[in-house]
Amino acid sequence: MPTPLLRTLAHVARTAAHLAAPGDACPACGHSAGGVSGQDPYDGRETLADRPDGAVVRHGPAVAKAHAPDADRQAHRTRLAVAAHPDLAGILLPPLPSTAPAVLGRPVSAWPYGVPVDPADPDAAPWEEVAVLLARLHRVGTAGLPGPLPPMRGPAKAAAAMARMEDSAAGHPAASTVRRAWERLPAWARGTEASAPHHHPRALCHGDLHLGQLVRHPAPDGPWLLIDIDDLGLGDPAWDLARPAAWYAAGILPPEIWQRFLGAYTAALGPAVPAGADPWPELDVPARTLTVQTAALALAKSAAEDRQPDDVESAVIDACTRIATLPPELECEPSS
Repeated sequence: MPTPLLRTLAHVARTAAHLAAPGDACPACGHSAGGVSGQDPYDGRETLADRPDGAVVRHGPAVAKAHAPDADRQAHRTRLAVAAHPDLAGILLPPLPSTAPAVLGRPVSAWPYGVPVDPADPDAAPWEEVAVLLARLHRVGTAGLPGPLPPMRGPAKAAAAMARMEDSAAGHPAASTVRRAWERLPAWARGTEASAPHHHPRALCHGDLHLGQLVRHPAPDGPWLLIDIDDLGLGDPAWDLARPAAWYAAGILPPEIWQRFLGAYTAALGPAVPAGADPWPELDVPARTLTVQTAALALAKSAAEDRQPDDVESAVIDACTRIATLPPELECEPSS
């Protein structure tokens, strides 16, 4: 049986789908905007996610998302307005009008449905395309955007991952290594200071970049666009490059893919790293932080599923061992 939250989201998604094409028969349920009387709103729906931090239900050409219960409401409204701003056209998927700004105490938004990256076909992953989208995002002038712009939530997500590990896997043999690696990071990367040092550029950042944050729209073969505005905000643009950088450093992402990604970003004039120079002074701290975040989540998830970390998770945990024992003179920034 669907939960009350999912059933209500199904209604929001259905309404958004019908309003987007009034008078047309909806491909999911066959009804139009004026013909839904008596229809179960859960008919024609597809649950795409049902997590404490985000539930998503699709109805044909539209999806509805319930965001985290503790989301900052003003920041959420600003992020939605930024996604709808003309300066972000062709970069971020724009939201659809929604008649339900909140459901059961959780902020809600509606979006066009887009086709995600196929996890079963890693060779087709659009690394160059996402690099160009990031470069364009980081170059958007912020003066004319809705505001005040909230901070990018990347460091806050890293801190939340550590808290989750401490709650569910504090006694795991590898937890102490992850903890030591975390303690070697500067305060700004751990979310205990407002921002990175002043010499780091500030730009509009996605805040949680990975391949699951891309869709093709219009479906099925439109251009790639970034989705998920929950962590969008001002911050160090190197953070958006940190996850692929961390995977490359841990031996998970092949060097040729990393070079394609980085080359596409610098060719598109992305400001996070200098073109033609060593990118690691800018990437080192964010990449180390994402490594620790990923390792903490790996321990928490494996503990919840009563299993040992898999090979990929173990590679990230092993990388934390190297971070925890990194000589101070090799750190690109002093810890604080």
